[in-house]
Amino acid sequence: MNLNPQQARSLVAICLHAAFADGHQGAVERDHVRKVAESLGREAEIDFIALYQDVLLGRVGLEAAVAGLGEANLRQLAFELAVGVCEADGGLDAREKDFLERLSGLLELSRPAADAFVREAEALGQAPADGPLASLPGLGEDEPAAAPSAAAAPDAAALDRTILNASILNGALELLPQSMASMAIIPLQLRLVYRIGQAHGYELDRGHIKDFLAAAGVGLTGQYVEQFGRRLIGGLLGKVLGGAGRAVGSQATGSAFSFATTWAIGKVAVQYYGGGRTVDGDALRQAFAGLFEQAKAMQERYAPEIAQRARTLDLKRLTDELRR
Repeated sequence: MNLNPQQARSLVAICLHAAFADGHQGAVERDHVRKVAESLGREAEIDFIALYQDVLLGRVGLEAAVAGLGEANLRQLAFELAVGVCEADGGLDAREKDFLERLSGLLELSRPAADAFVREAEALGQAPADGPLASLPGLGEDEPAAAPSAAAAPDAAALDRTILNASILNGALELLPQSMASMAIIPLQLRLVYRIGQAHGYELDRGHIKDFLAAAGVGLTGQYVEQFGRRLIGGLLGKVLGGAGRAVGSQATGSAFSFATTWAIGKVAVQYYGGGRTVDGDALRQAFAGLFEQAKAMQERYAPEIAQRARTLDLKRLTDELRR
Protein backbone atom coordinates (compact mmCIF):
# COMPACT_ATOMS: atom_id res chain seq x y z
CA MET A 1 0.00 0.00 0.00
CA ASN A 2 1.03 3.61 -0.50
CA LEU A 3 0.41 6.26 2.10
CA ASN A 4 -2.31 8.75 1.25
CA PRO A 5 -1.95 12.37 2.48
CA GLN A 6 -4.31 11.83 5.44
CA GLN A 7 -2.37 8.77 6.63
CA ALA A 8 0.94 10.59 6.30
CA ARG A 9 -0.44 13.56 8.22
CA SER A 10 -1.72 11.25 10.96
CA LEU A 11 1.69 9.59 11.33
CA VAL A 12 3.41 12.95 11.63
CA ALA A 13 0.81 14.17 14.15
CA ILE A 14 1.35 11.08 16.32
CA CYS A 15 5.12 11.63 16.23
CA LEU A 16 4.64 15.24 17.30
CA HIS A 17 2.33 14.18 20.14
CA ALA A 18 5.09 11.77 21.22
CA ALA A 19 7.69 14.56 21.06
CA PHE A 20 5.61 16.66 23.48
CA ALA A 21 4.43 13.78 25.66
CA ASP A 22 6.79 14.42 28.58
CA GLY A 23 5.31 17.89 29.07
CA HIS A 24 8.66 19.50 29.85
CA GLN A 25 10.47 19.74 26.56
CA GLY A 26 12.88 22.63 26.87
CA ALA A 27 12.68 25.66 24.64
CA VAL A 28 15.75 24.54 22.68
CA GLU A 29 14.25 21.12 21.91
CA ARG A 30 10.85 22.54 20.97
CA ASP A 31 12.55 25.09 18.73
CA HIS A 32 14.52 22.31 17.05
CA VAL A 33 11.36 20.29 16.38
CA ARG A 34 9.72 23.42 14.98
CA LYS A 35 12.68 24.05 12.66
CA VAL A 36 12.50 20.42 11.56
CA ALA A 37 8.83 20.96 10.72
CA GLU A 38 9.67 24.08 8.71
CA SER A 39 12.47 22.33 6.83
CA LEU A 40 10.40 19.27 5.99
CA GLY A 41 7.42 21.42 5.04
CA ARG A 42 9.43 22.96 2.23
CA GLU A 43 10.06 19.53 0.74
CA ALA A 44 6.74 17.71 1.18
CA GLU A 45 3.07 18.06 0.39
CA ILE A 46 2.28 18.08 4.11
CA ASP A 47 2.35 21.47 5.83
CA PHE A 48 4.55 20.31 8.70
CA ILE A 49 4.75 23.65 10.47
CA ALA A 50 0.96 24.11 10.47
CA LEU A 51 0.55 20.57 11.78
CA TYR A 52 3.20 21.23 14.44
CA GLN A 53 1.23 24.25 15.63
CA ASP A 54 -2.08 22.35 15.53
CA VAL A 55 -0.67 19.57 17.71
CA LEU A 56 1.09 21.94 20.10
CA LEU A 57 -2.07 24.02 20.57
CA GLY A 58 -4.36 21.01 20.92
CA ARG A 59 -6.26 21.50 17.67
CA VAL A 60 -5.32 18.00 16.45
CA GLY A 61 -5.85 15.51 19.26
CA LEU A 62 -4.35 12.07 19.51
CA GLU A 63 -7.69 10.39 18.91
CA ALA A 64 -8.17 12.31 15.65
CA ALA A 65 -4.68 11.41 14.50
CA VAL A 66 -5.23 7.71 15.20
CA ALA A 67 -8.59 7.78 13.40
CA GLY A 68 -6.85 8.83 10.19
CA LEU A 69 -4.65 5.73 9.99
CA GLY A 70 -6.97 2.86 9.18
CA GLU A 71 -4.95 -0.27 8.41
CA ALA A 72 -3.49 -2.46 11.16
CA ASN A 73 0.06 -2.30 9.78
CA LEU A 74 -0.10 1.50 9.83
CA ARG A 75 -1.25 1.44 13.45
CA GLN A 76 1.70 -0.77 14.39
CA LEU A 77 4.10 1.51 12.51
CA ALA A 78 2.65 4.57 14.24
CA PHE A 79 3.26 3.02 17.65
CA GLU A 80 6.84 2.05 16.83
CA LEU A 81 7.59 5.55 15.53
CA ALA A 82 6.09 7.09 18.68
CA VAL A 83 8.23 4.84 20.89
CA GLY A 84 11.31 5.94 18.93
CA VAL A 85 10.50 9.61 19.42
CA CYS A 86 9.91 9.16 23.16
CA GLU A 87 13.13 7.16 23.54
CA ALA A 88 15.29 9.51 21.49
CA ASP A 89 16.53 11.48 24.50
CA GLY A 90 17.28 8.32 26.45
CA GLY A 91 14.75 6.70 28.74
CA LEU A 92 11.02 7.10 29.29
CA ASP A 93 9.61 9.18 32.09
CA ALA A 94 6.21 8.50 33.70
CA ARG A 95 4.35 10.85 31.36
CA GLU A 96 5.83 9.24 28.27
CA LYS A 97 4.96 5.78 29.57
CA ASP A 98 1.39 6.91 30.19
CA PHE A 99 1.25 8.39 26.70
CA LEU A 100 2.45 5.18 25.06
CA GLU A 101 -0.01 3.09 27.08
CA ARG A 102 -2.84 5.37 25.98
CA LEU A 103 -1.65 5.32 22.38
CA SER A 104 -1.43 1.52 22.24
CA GLY A 105 -5.02 1.37 23.50
CA LEU A 106 -6.27 3.85 20.91
CA LEU A 107 -4.43 1.90 18.22
CA GLU A 108 -6.02 -1.34 19.50
CA LEU A 109 -2.67 -3.12 19.69
CA SER A 110 -1.92 -6.25 21.67
CA ARG A 111 -0.88 -5.04 25.12
CA PRO A 112 1.78 -7.74 25.68
CA ALA A 113 3.32 -7.13 22.24
CA ALA A 114 3.30 -3.34 22.73
CA ASP A 115 4.87 -3.66 26.19
CA ALA A 116 7.55 -6.00 24.85
CA PHE A 117 8.46 -3.54 22.09
CA VAL A 118 8.71 -0.69 24.59
CA ARG A 119 11.00 -2.73 26.86
CA GLU A 120 13.27 -3.62 23.95
CA ALA A 121 13.40 -0.02 22.76
CA GLU A 122 14.03 1.30 26.27
CA ALA A 123 16.97 -1.06 26.74
CA LEU A 124 18.46 0.26 23.52
CA GLY A 125 17.67 3.89 24.34
CA GLN A 126 19.52 3.57 27.63
CA ALA A 127 22.52 1.80 26.11
CA PRO A 128 25.72 2.84 27.91
CA ALA A 129 27.58 5.60 26.08
CA ASP A 130 30.93 4.37 27.40
CA GLY A 131 30.70 0.97 25.78
CA PRO A 132 33.52 -0.01 23.42
CA LEU A 133 33.24 0.40 19.68
CA ALA A 134 35.54 -2.57 19.15
CA SER A 135 32.75 -5.11 19.50
CA LEU A 136 30.38 -3.34 17.10
CA PRO A 137 30.18 -4.74 13.55
CA GLY A 138 32.22 -2.69 11.12
CA LEU A 139 33.78 -0.42 13.74
CA GLY A 140 36.23 -2.54 15.72
CA GLU A 141 39.07 -2.53 13.24
CA ASP A 142 39.23 1.26 13.25
CA GLU A 143 38.64 1.96 16.92
CA PRO A 144 41.05 4.59 18.32
CA ALA A 145 43.54 3.47 20.89
CA ALA A 146 42.96 4.13 24.58
CA ALA A 147 43.09 7.70 25.84
CA PRO A 148 46.51 9.25 25.19
CA SER A 149 48.94 10.35 27.83
CA ALA A 150 49.33 14.05 28.46
CA ALA A 151 52.30 14.15 26.08
CA ALA A 152 50.69 12.18 23.26
CA ALA A 153 48.27 13.40 20.61
CA PRO A 154 45.26 11.38 19.48
CA ASP A 155 45.63 9.40 16.27
CA ALA A 156 43.78 11.78 13.94
CA ALA A 157 43.70 9.33 11.05
CA ALA A 158 42.18 6.61 13.25
CA LEU A 159 39.55 9.03 14.53
CA ASP A 160 38.67 10.04 10.97
CA ARG A 161 38.24 6.38 9.99
CA THR A 162 36.07 5.73 13.02
CA ILE A 163 33.85 8.74 12.26
CA LEU A 164 33.46 7.67 8.64
CA ASN A 165 32.70 4.06 9.55
CA ALA A 166 30.13 5.16 12.14
CA SER A 167 28.53 7.40 9.50
CA ILE A 168 28.38 4.56 6.98
CA LEU A 169 26.91 2.25 9.61
CA ASN A 170 24.20 4.75 10.55
CA GLY A 171 23.42 5.37 6.90
CA ALA A 172 23.06 1.61 6.47
CA LEU A 173 20.74 1.34 9.47
CA GLU A 174 18.33 3.73 7.76
CA LEU A 175 18.10 1.34 4.80
CA LEU A 176 16.77 -1.47 6.98
CA PRO A 177 12.99 -1.86 7.37
CA GLN A 178 12.91 -2.46 11.14
CA SER A 179 12.04 0.46 13.42
CA MET A 180 14.67 -0.76 15.87
CA ALA A 181 17.33 -0.03 13.24
CA SER A 182 16.55 3.68 13.35
CA MET A 183 16.49 3.61 17.16
CA ALA A 184 20.10 2.35 17.19
CA ILE A 185 21.40 5.49 15.47
CA ILE A 186 21.38 7.86 18.45
CA PRO A 187 23.07 5.39 20.87
CA LEU A 188 25.79 4.91 18.24
CA GLN A 189 26.26 8.68 17.98
CA LEU A 190 26.52 9.01 21.76
CA ARG A 191 29.12 6.25 21.85
CA LEU A 192 31.08 7.90 19.03
CA VAL A 193 31.27 11.20 20.94
CA TYR A 194 32.34 9.34 24.07
CA ARG A 195 35.23 7.69 22.22
CA ILE A 196 36.33 10.99 20.67
CA GLY A 197 36.32 12.66 24.08
CA GLN A 198 38.25 9.73 25.53
CA ALA A 199 40.82 9.95 22.75
CA HIS A 200 41.46 13.55 23.81
CA GLY A 201 41.78 12.65 27.47
CA TYR A 202 38.22 13.33 28.68
CA GLU A 203 35.98 10.87 30.49
CA LEU A 204 32.41 11.81 29.61
CA ASP A 205 29.05 10.73 30.97
CA ARG A 206 25.81 10.48 29.05
CA GLY A 207 24.51 13.80 30.40
CA HIS A 208 27.58 15.69 29.23
CA ILE A 209 27.36 14.17 25.75
CA LYS A 210 23.70 15.15 25.44
CA ASP A 211 24.55 18.68 26.58
CA PHE A 212 27.33 18.85 23.98
CA LEU A 213 24.99 17.71 21.22
CA ALA A 214 22.35 20.23 22.29
CA ALA A 215 24.96 23.00 22.26
CA ALA A 216 25.88 21.96 18.71
CA GLY A 217 22.23 22.23 17.69
CA VAL A 218 21.53 18.50 17.56
CA GLY A 219 18.28 17.94 19.47
CA LEU A 220 17.88 14.21 19.95
CA THR A 221 14.08 14.19 19.81
CA GLY A 222 14.14 16.56 16.85
CA GLN A 223 16.67 14.38 15.08
CA TYR A 224 14.43 11.32 15.32
CA VAL A 225 11.42 13.31 14.09
CA GLU A 226 13.53 14.52 11.18
CA GLN A 227 14.72 11.00 10.38
CA PHE A 228 11.11 9.87 10.23
CA GLY A 229 10.00 12.87 8.20
CA ARG A 230 12.74 12.42 5.63
CA ARG A 231 11.92 8.75 5.27
CA LEU A 232 8.32 9.77 4.71
CA ILE A 233 9.31 12.32 2.06
CA GLY A 234 11.59 9.79 0.38
CA GLY A 235 8.76 7.29 0.01
CA LEU A 236 10.53 4.78 2.22
CA LEU A 237 7.57 4.14 4.50
CA GLY A 238 5.45 3.20 1.50
CA LYS A 239 8.03 0.58 0.58
CA VAL A 240 8.00 -0.78 4.12
CA LEU A 241 4.23 -0.97 4.17
CA GLY A 242 4.22 -2.64 0.77
CA GLY A 243 6.27 -5.48 2.24
CA ALA A 244 9.39 -5.00 0.14
CA GLY A 245 11.37 -3.07 2.73
CA ARG A 246 13.52 -0.10 1.88
CA ALA A 247 15.37 -0.38 -1.40
CA VAL A 248 18.95 -1.23 -0.49
CA GLY A 249 21.34 0.69 -2.73
CA SER A 250 18.89 3.52 -3.42
CA GLN A 251 19.76 7.12 -2.64
CA ALA A 252 17.43 7.02 0.36
CA THR A 253 16.71 10.38 1.92
CA GLY A 254 16.82 9.10 5.50
CA SER A 255 20.10 7.27 4.89
CA ALA A 256 21.79 10.40 3.55
CA PHE A 257 20.54 12.43 6.52
CA SER A 258 21.82 9.93 9.10
CA PHE A 259 25.19 9.62 7.36
CA ALA A 260 25.61 13.40 7.27
CA THR A 261 24.42 13.98 10.84
CA THR A 262 26.76 11.33 12.27
CA TRP A 263 29.78 12.57 10.29
CA ALA A 264 29.16 16.18 11.34
CA ILE A 265 28.72 15.15 15.00
CA GLY A 266 32.02 13.27 14.91
CA LYS A 267 33.98 16.06 13.23
CA VAL A 268 32.61 18.82 15.46
CA ALA A 269 33.37 16.65 18.52
CA VAL A 270 37.00 16.43 17.36
CA GLN A 271 37.10 20.22 17.09
CA TYR A 272 35.50 20.68 20.51
CA TYR A 273 37.49 18.18 22.55
CA GLY A 274 40.66 18.75 20.54
CA GLY A 275 40.32 22.45 21.35
CA GLY A 276 40.10 21.84 25.08
CA ARG A 277 36.30 22.30 25.24
CA THR A 278 36.68 26.06 24.73
CA VAL A 279 34.41 26.44 21.70
CA ASP A 280 31.21 28.32 22.56
CA GLY A 281 27.67 27.33 21.58
CA ASP A 282 27.33 29.71 18.62
CA ALA A 283 30.61 28.54 17.13
CA LEU A 284 29.64 24.90 17.70
CA ARG A 285 26.33 25.35 15.91
CA GLN A 286 27.97 27.13 12.99
CA ALA A 287 30.63 24.43 12.73
CA PHE A 288 28.05 21.65 12.84
CA ALA A 289 25.91 23.30 10.15
CA GLY A 290 28.88 23.67 7.83
CA LEU A 291 30.09 20.12 8.42
CA PHE A 292 26.58 18.75 7.86
CA GLU A 293 26.43 20.42 4.44
CA GLN A 294 29.89 19.07 3.63
CA ALA A 295 28.81 15.56 4.63
CA LYS A 296 25.68 15.74 2.47
CA ALA A 297 27.93 16.41 -0.51
CA MET A 298 30.15 13.45 0.48
CA GLN A 299 27.36 10.92 0.97
CA GLU A 300 26.87 9.98 -2.67
CA ARG A 301 30.51 8.90 -2.87
CA TYR A 302 29.96 6.42 -0.03
CA ALA A 303 26.49 5.24 -1.09
CA PRO A 304 27.80 1.88 -2.43
CA GLU A 305 29.56 1.18 0.88
CA ILE A 306 26.43 2.14 2.79
CA ALA A 307 24.36 -0.24 0.66
CA GLN A 308 26.88 -3.06 1.12
CA ARG A 309 26.92 -2.54 4.89
CA ALA A 310 23.11 -2.71 4.93
CA ARG A 311 23.16 -6.02 3.04
CA THR A 312 25.51 -7.64 5.55
CA LEU A 313 24.36 -5.97 8.78
CA ASP A 314 23.16 -8.21 11.61
CA LEU A 315 20.78 -5.88 13.42
CA LYS A 316 20.16 -8.20 16.36
CA ARG A 317 23.87 -8.58 17.01
CA LEU A 318 24.38 -4.83 16.77
CA THR A 319 21.56 -3.94 19.17
CA ASP A 320 22.61 -6.68 21.59
CA GLU A 321 26.15 -5.27 21.62
CA LEU A 322 24.91 -1.72 22.18
CA ARG A 323 22.91 -2.75 25.24
CA ARG A 324 25.99 -4.12 27.01
